[in-house]
Amino acid sequence: MSDGKRFSGGGFEIDIIVHGFPGKSVCHGSLGFCTIALIRKDARIALVDVGSFGQRDLLRAELAARGLAPGDITDLLLTHAHYDHTINWTLFSHADIAIGREELAWSLEVPWGETPVPELYVEKLDQWPTLRRIEDGDEVFPGITAHQTPGHTPGSLVFVLDTGERDLVFSGDACKNRAELLSRAANMSYDADLTRASIQTIWDLWRRRPGNVLVPGHDLPMVLEDGVPRYLGEREAAISAWYGEDLNETTVISLLPDGRLPARNAAE
Repeated sequence: MSDGKRFSGGGFEIDIIVHGFPGKSVCHGSLGFCTIALIRKDARIALVDVGSFGQRDLLRAELAARGLAPGDITDLLLTHAHYDHTINWTLFSHADIAIGREELAWSLEVPWGETPVPELYVEKLDQWPTLRRIEDGDEVFPGITAHQTPGHTPGSLVFVLDTGERDLVFSGDACKNRAELLSRAANMSYDADLTRASIQTIWDLWRRRPGNVLVPGHDLPMVLEDGVPRYLGEREAAISAWYGEDLNETTVISLLPDGRLPARNAAE
């Protein structure tokens, strides 16, 4: 099985280039670290969600590590309109951009300054020539279909990639993490009943055949073993802070319950 970062099959090569983080800052607002997936098939290269400003340099670096530049991306598949999943569409403005028709319409009507929708970004996106408005059941990329799953937002989409042997289910924030998956409830939902029904839809898609992989919007990928979700790969999460009197003096603080530091910092 995969290490949680790379998957393949059916002509697809899938890299989870950013693992989303299932948490919030206590004192400084939202972290907004979302999952970003790179999908290659034949001559086309897609990203599922694109993150926000804080992930921009990381996104460029992860593409470069794979021999790619932003100009090589042909398709963007956006699960919903919140800032932490969409703002970096401007890095890929040449690409075909897919977002739910209902989602975009809703995002253009929300009151400014009251939601996580990046108002000016979605206004511009609405007029963009490469934009594609998606309906429930549409094929958004060869082998990838969209399923509307309201609750987090009215037009949230789940993308299901069919490799022929197994599916990868990209749930976005319709189900952000393992806790929401198991509780059938969400931390951010405008309608608890709709959220519960959408999470059930995600369970149904995930269970559809053995070996399917769930890729949440803010957690590690998971598989089912005897009906129980099991993580693939290991989470890395830490911050570096200047607590001293010299810019060369930094303190790395783990955001994991066991205090483990990322491999790149563990030896420091």
